[in-house]
Order: sequence, then C-alpha cells, then structure tokens
Amino acid sequence: MSASNSPKAGFGPGIAAPAQKAGEAVIDRAFAVLGAFDAEHRVLPLAGLVQRTGLPRSTALRLARKLTETGALERLGDGRYVIGLRLLEIASLAPRGHGLRAVAMPYLEDLFHVTHQHILLAVRDGDAATLVERLSAHDASPAHFRVGGRMPLTGTGVGLVLLAHAPADVQEHFLERFEPGQSYDGVRTAESLRRVLAEVRRGGYAIGSKAGPEPHTTAAAPIRDADGVVAAVSVVAPSADFDAAIYVPAVRATARAVSRAMNDTRRIG
Repeated sequence: MSASNSPKAGFGPGIAAPAQKAGEAVIDRAFAVLGAFDAEHRVLPLAGLVQRTGLPRSTALRLARKLTETGALERLGDGRYVIGLRLLEIASLAPRGHGLRAVAMPYLEDLFHVTHQHILLAVRDGDAATLVERLSAHDASPAHFRVGGRMPLTGTGVGLVLLAHAPADVQEHFLERFEPGQSYDGVRTAESLRRVLAEVRRGGYAIGSKAGPEPHTTAAAPIRDADGVVAAVSVVAPSADFDAAIYVPAVRATARAVSRAMNDTRRIG
C-alpha cells in the first residue's frame, strides 16, 4: 500500500485528503464573497456577487445564504446583500485594529484639536496599509480613505513610515516593482524611494506632498511597541495650509505618546 493510500495519512475512516482541500476551497470562496464588497459596492445583488467573484451562480447563492445564516451577511428586503454585524463583532477583537484604536484615540483627538486636519492611524497588512481610524473636520479637504480600507504604502505618509520599518524583503519587493507616479512628488525612481525610506528611519518621520488632483501634504511618524514599529499616525492637510514647524513635532509627539500608552497597557495586562 502506498503512503498516499495508507490509513496512516491521518484523515481517519471515511475521510480522505481531498475533503480537506475542499474545505479549504469553501473558505476561500466564502472570503471571495465577503471580499466582493468594498467602498463602492456596499450593497450587492446575487448577480453582483457572481460578477465580482467569478463563482457559479449556484455556488454564490449557497455561500450567500450560509453567510447570512451566520450573520456575516445580511439580506435586505429587496434581496440584495450587505455585510453583517457579526463581522464587526469579530473584527472588534483584532488587537491591531480596535485594540490599537482604543489606546490611541485620546491622543489622536488631541492631535486633531491642535491641527483641525485629517488624522490617520494605520497598520501594515501585507503590501498595503489598513486604515484603523480617521478623524476629519467638517470643512477639511476631501479624503478618499475609509476606516478599514487599504491604502498604498508608497503613496501615503503612514504607508511610507510602515514600509520604511518593514522587513527588508518587503521593501525590496516595492523597490523592484517601483513605477513613476506610485509615490509622492519628487520620488520618481526606485533609488529615490530607497533614499526616502532611509531618511524616514533616520529622522523618525515622513513628509510627502502631491500636487494633484487635490494638492496635499502629509507628515507621519511611527508607533512602536516592544517588538518594533506596529503602526503609524499622520496629519494630512492642503499643501497651502501645511506648516511643517507645527505638524511634524505634533505628529511625532502623538506617536511617542501612543507608543508609551501601548507599552504601559502591555505591562499592566
């Protein structure tokens, strides 16, 4: 009997290895259905789920029904689907999300009251930054990032900070694939991006500006715990109103305060 057919494979009577693969495929498909929703597609009919996932209609319907039963999705009266509150309940347990936000919020509010501009708090998630919190004044310049949304590492202040402190292989991935227009004005080559990342590590903050379509400038700084940089905080303001003498020290002070609070929380816990 070959090893692949032997009962010692560990799947037990009547359970074959392909069943495990099938189970993994079901999880992948379920996440594909959940991933079909984004800021521009908050409500989707079944046809929309099929189109955006590429799944057969019967599969998409079966998964949507099951996800609705568990609370991960909700079905509206007209038959369309939205993300369910069960996901919010689960996501609230993420230490790099709501846990970080709970510790940082008092300091973010202080920074907001000083600047009256966009305040962003983000963490790195693979090759992008995930926005954990955003504070914005009613009359602030337009912001195109939403809480929970993903942001480019090379095209945002928080992203540059997170990329500068990411593992070397992650940085090389971006340097090897860099294209003009992916980052802030003045960063037009992989070598210039490399220099910017080195400056961020050396100076302890990042500054970046974009001329359009809506001119803005940002200052960002790293948040650290005992293991290193875990998040970044930034101010984003119209370039004409940006005062580096005010914003850079304020952002760095906020980052240090959040870092101390995180380490104090860890020691108490």
